[in-house]
Amino acid sequence: MLEDLKLKKDLIIANFKEAANDGYDHSIESAGKKGLRSGRVSELTAIADLKPGGGERLKKIMEIADGNLGGATRVGTLHDLRIVLLDNDSKILFCTAYDGDWDAYIDDFATKIPELMDIIFGNVEGWPGIKDPSVKQFIIDHQITATGWYVGVPHLTVNDIRRQDKIVSGLNKVIDEANKS
Repeated sequence: MLEDLKLKKDLIIANFKEAANDGYDHSIESAGKKGLRSGRVSELTAIADLKPGGGERLKKIMEIADGNLGGATRVGTLHDLRIVLLDNDSKILFCTAYDGDWDAYIDDFATKIPELMDIIFGNVEGWPGIKDPSVKQFIIDHQITATGWYVGVPHLTVNDIRRQDKIVSGLNKVIDEANKS
């Protein structure tokens, strides 16, 4: 009990001294079935066993793709995606940050990049296929809600970021042209 109070005091002091008020609400809540949401951005973290040889196949997939899963851009709400092999390449750690609700996000994988999903996750023990009705339960069974999570700008969706990037790029182009004159 005393240790908990000391830890709480130390954390409050560290946050007071080191945290900056950036004006954003960084609070977290449930993202739906599992996972956390901060503002409009949600997280999904899953760990699953790989089939025998699955780690080697995943390494080959990433080598062929140069580590770039650019097809994931089609999902449209995906901020980032990480695949990490664990335990001597016998397990996969899959982490993403995305906009919106869990169900819609999984539906987007099934409708927008089903082949990519099955190429990658076909190496996972028990993977039913992204279009199989049991896939959502499979993901839930392997998903682990993050213990802690932080989003730098929680109110911006991927589309907001892209729109603002185009605006800034356009303004920079106008400024560069004006400076040439």
